[in-house]
Amino acid sequence: MKYKNEAQLMRELGIDTWRHLSKDKMIRFAAMMPDMDTEVALKVVDQFPAFKEFAKEALDTIHKSHEATLSANKHSMDQVFQALQKNRETFERELSKDDLSWEERKFLLELIQETGRLACQKDSENKKFLDGMLKKAIVGVGSALALGVVFVGGRIMAQNKEEPKESLGS
Repeated sequence: MKYKNEAQLMRELGIDTWRHLSKDKMIRFAAMMPDMDTEVALKVVDQFPAFKEFAKEALDTIHKSHEATLSANKHSMDQVFQALQKNRETFERELSKDDLSWEERKFLLELIQETGRLACQKDSENKKFLDGMLKKAIVGVGSALALGVVFVGGRIMAQNKEEPKESLGS
């Protein structure tokens, strides 16, 4: 084990008390857990001010970030579709003129079709983007939950480790 006492851990994390353990450092602490003596890890976890609150804040931050990204994406997509719609309306107005040649009509029809293709393409790109955002949100939530599992798992492992000793002594 690399870390045999709390002082070593605090030094490595650059803190003087566990109350100063920030979210970033808490994640770093979780990553260091495999290198800690089990007793030290449990003692430190017991001192954390409200791990539940940390997990809730982490999930709230992920949620707010995801919502802001989705809102900005919706606004951007609305602007794209409005611009395409205005182009289509302009082409349709031009198409309604009586003095157009067959070539001019054909060209305007092709432009109208192109705006439809662009709208479909943007819709597909947006769906891929949203899928990627959903995956990122899931990873974020999973990370926060994994951090909780690290803490709870460490405690359970330590309890299980202690139980056989008690059973043998009975």
